[in-house]
Amino acid sequence: MLRRDALVLLASSLAMLATPAVAQSWKEKYPELVMALVPAENATGTLDRYTPFVNYLSKELGVKVTLRVASDYTAVIEGQKNKQIHIGFYGPGSYARANTVSGGNVVPFVTTKNSDGSIGYYSVMYVRADSKYKSIEDLKGTTLGFVDVESTSGFKAPNFFLTQQGFPIDKHFKVGQTTGSHENAVLALAAGTVDAAVNWWNSEDDSNLTRMLNKGMVKRTDGSPMTKADFRIAWKSPLLPGSPYAYLADMPEDLKKAIAKAFVEAPQKDKDAFAKLSDGKDLGFVEVTAKDYEESVRMNLWLDEQRKKKAS
Repeated sequence: MLRRDALVLLASSLAMLATPAVAQSWKEKYPELVMALVPAENATGTLDRYTPFVNYLSKELGVKVTLRVASDYTAVIEGQKNKQIHIGFYGPGSYARANTVSGGNVVPFVTTKNSDGSIGYYSVMYVRADSKYKSIEDLKGTTLGFVDVESTSGFKAPNFFLTQQGFPIDKHFKVGQTTGSHENAVLALAAGTVDAAVNWWNSEDDSNLTRMLNKGMVKRTDGSPMTKADFRIAWKSPLLPGSPYAYLADMPEDLKKAIAKAFVEAPQKDKDAFAKLSDGKDLGFVEVTAKDYEESVRMNLWLDEQRKKKAS
């Protein structure tokens, strides 16, 4: 005859076998998270800007967060589509592309709030201040430097809005050439390789141009550093939605909530790491959803339709 304590142990064991297994923690399935960024500056600058923030995320989430600096926009889009990237940082247009090609599995969760409290940014077209060009009308028949075909400020928005305004790029400009990055577009303009270049712009003191000038990256032919006075804006787009961070929709809900919470709380929990992302210009992260980027999806569809017309 079994003793009472043995019977209790046996009953407990049988009960455990009959009970469904307790769901594993997301940390067991995701011991490492990969965050990738579309290129906005050179790899060294990106690593310097984002490494403290990635370290903060690793600490907050309790798993390793690995930063991947992509060579182009498509690498991030395809990487997240294939679930090799868990968190991606996009422009509105490249996010819209990622959302489409992933069948809706790439979704935005936060964007940044600018120093003036606004949300969003602009596409601008720069020219050299020592040139004769002062407006979009003046640039007819000239050479325009793009960034990347998946860049919102550096390709999609100029094509979309200038066509609406009566200046379709393929007709208004003699040549439109991609440069590969926001920095390359500015450098091409500075060197005189192009007559105008498009880029992102938040405010007079917060743009890709001002960041490059502050680093002494833009020089004249004699090697002396250029300043803001050496450039002027010939065209500016309507306000674009803020560049979003997006994660995979099919990840566990508690993981997605933990990621969003870590981002939103970053300015309070690691002020220095957050400030480094924008040289102290941004105020914080604000939560967003796919609904906030419906216009970006429509812009992409319009661009795709134009490509099909040209190809046919």
